[in-house]
Amino acid sequence: MTLDVRLFPCRSDNYGFLARDRATGVVAAIDTPDAARILEELQALGWGRLDLILNTHWHPDHTEGNERLKAETGCEIVGPEEVARAAPLDRIVADGDTVRIGDTALKVVATPGHTLGHVVYHDAADGLAFVGDTLFALGCGRLFEGTPEQMWDSLSRLATWPDETVIWCAHEYTAANARFALSLDDRPEMKSHAEAIFKSRERGEPTVPTTIGTERRFNPFLRAGDVEVFAARRRAKDDFAG
Repeated sequence: MTLDVRLFPCRSDNYGFLARDRATGVVAAIDTPDAARILEELQALGWGRLDLILNTHWHPDHTEGNERLKAETGCEIVGPEEVARAAPLDRIVADGDTVRIGDTALKVVATPGHTLGHVVYHDAADGLAFVGDTLFALGCGRLFEGTPEQMWDSLSRLATWPDETVIWCAHEYTAANARFALSLDDRPEMKSHAEAIFKSRERGEPTVPTTIGTERRFNPFLRAGDVEVFAARRRAKDDFAG
């Protein structure tokens, strides 16, 4: 591993992430749900700097800290073009680009669906990815702008990664997602997985990160098989009251 990753809760159900390259000490925030919390974590960790912001998409709960963090640290803000509609952006990236946190290279992967310009940042060498609101533990993002076809294609790209790939997703939605998954999947292993999640949340523990292998095994959206089933499940989840 060349990155140290720190996860911390923000707002009502967001997670903030700070990532530090061990070789160079360069530090990045992945999305900016709460500038004050990010600055507190930087101080608590003793990392002492913020060099970079990597935005995954434009939604305010992922970008509203950009302006303050830029003003207080002078960091560079990197993200898809759509970020500029909501917050400051210094460098535009798109599918296939590479972003570096010091010596650590992350590939930009376009994942439209939740928004049209959503991207994720994949560190293949370390086997980890920051996926914003595209993929959640046992879930996926709502289709606010994209189509089911776009989101299915996006999820299918992520599903090709190795099982051990660590997935840092941006919200703590896992207990609700587990209840929906149980409405579709009565396998004993699914029940055991959901029970472990419920117990973790009762203890106040995060259920993030997850892995691609775990999601391929249990996530009802990755298990859909085709776009028609995926679309039906996404609609059902939007209306699910469990």
